[in-house]
Amino acid sequence: MREAYLGIDVGSISTKGVIINKDKEILASEYIWTEGDPIGAVKRLVALLEKQFDKEHNKIVATGTTGSARRLVGTITGATMVKNEITAHAVGTTAFYPEVRTILEIGGQDSKIILVENGVAVDYAMNTLCAAGTGAFLSSQSKRLGIEVEEMGDIALRSKHPTPIAARCTVFAESDLVHKIQMGHTKEDIIAGLCNAVVSNYLNNVGKGKKIVPPIVFQGGVSKNIGVVEAFRKMLGYEIQVDENGHLMGALGAAILAEKSEKRKEFDFSMEGTQFQTREICCGRCANNCEIMCVYRDNVLIDSWGNRCEKGEIIH
Repeated sequence: MREAYLGIDVGSISTKGVIINKDKEILASEYIWTEGDPIGAVKRLVALLEKQFDKEHNKIVATGTTGSARRLVGTITGATMVKNEITAHAVGTTAFYPEVRTILEIGGQDSKIILVENGVAVDYAMNTLCAAGTGAFLSSQSKRLGIEVEEMGDIALRSKHPTPIAARCTVFAESDLVHKIQMGHTKEDIIAGLCNAVVSNYLNNVGKGKKIVPPIVFQGGVSKNIGVVEAFRKMLGYEIQVDENGHLMGALGAAILAEKSEKRKEFDFSMEGTQFQTREICCGRCANNCEIMCVYRDNVLIDSWGNRCEKGEIIH
């Protein structure tokens, strides 16, 4: 049996999973919507990955998780490695682009920039407060314009005169968008303006004060939008590299980290019939009043976190 490694990246909007071998070749991959239910999303993800995976000749010996729900997902999957998004994205990207110096990432609800030197992340910044520079912003505006978000990039490239759109926040951008539509701007120009607005917002917030140097790799779900890629190229004046698996890079990084770790635990695909529940408890045993998250599998407590002192460790 050949050894394989599972990586799962659970975000607020999407859930990604990959299975790789020792040579970092992808044996199975999937990208689905989280839909506000990370546990349910992971169950669906695992079921889809199982259909692609050759269990007759391979076995998963280590699992890594990352993303905003990494601790929760790590608990229910029995992960051997749980890492933050910055580390996972940096490891995944440098594995395939060893010379990379700047990593641009825009996801559904947040965005980040990672600066790399000699294959090591030396600086980073994240934006989790404003959605104007994220995929959720583009998705909401595509619905307003009556098109699919996947079509925005190709439509934007047909623009001759991109419409200036206020990019400093979602509310102002939406108001400006409505005004520009009523003024008679073409759909192509408005969509190109939205792509420019996303990039402008990103560079002025996430990228503020950062020295962006090539080689540059752009990833995350928004990297599939060629209109945004072109806007980055024009504003930065550098070539922008986009990997075909850029939307999976966090999961790839988690899988690579799991492979590098010495911990080994065979992964069991049979999660469908298992019941997982979460419950928040206020400790109340000291002045901190910690909110402790408890995770149960078939009504048995399997993990808890959130306590800031040893008094909360015994909560069941």
